[in-house]
Amino acid sequence: MEAGDVIYIPLGCEREAHTIKEFPMHSYAFNFNWLPAGSPDALPLEVVTKNIITSDILNYIKQFNHVWMRREPGYIMQSGALFMLIMHQVMTNFYRKEAAISSDKRVNQVLEYVMDHYSEELDLSKMAGIVNLHPVYLGKLFKINTGISFKEYLNQLRINQAEMLLSTGGFSVTEVAERCGFHDISYFSNVFKSIKGYPPSSVCK
Repeated sequence: MEAGDVIYIPLGCEREAHTIKEFPMHSYAFNFNWLPAGSPDALPLEVVTKNIITSDILNYIKQFNHVWMRREPGYIMQSGALFMLIMHQVMTNFYRKEAAISSDKRVNQVLEYVMDHYSEELDLSKMAGIVNLHPVYLGKLFKINTGISFKEYLNQLRINQAEMLLSTGGFSVTEVAERCGFHDISYFSNVFKSIKGYPPSSVCK
């Protein structure tokens, strides 16, 4: 173990650790159960995850200790909120490290392009031209890196944006469909319901 590492011990497991007096370090321990009964209890962390603690996380940990030790009124809620911030940062850093290891630069280029141009006419052939790959090869590469097809990814991105716009109450379903790259309102409604489980009209305020 080195400074910045995380040890994760799932429920029901036991570990033993020893410190070396020549190399002292601070450590912070949390015993927690944050999921409802019946939920998978294991996080995707390794027993030791290297170099994942940042200065932001360390500041949250110090705030947590301060709140927990003083135990002023409302400390349970405040410490719980700080713990969730700590876990959010830990998992965000973990997935960033995983993505940096596993993702293909060409797929990342496609993802960035789609994020900026999702409302335009997009298909795999156009994306393949941008990264100088054959469409069939890019399709396979995209699914390996993201777990879903390019079309599924594009639709999910568009529908998430559409739901956000509809929730503001400032746009009609037709206007939102157009803004999110759908030119067939019936197709938009079908895709929206298949992804969200409810029609777009139910989101409008």
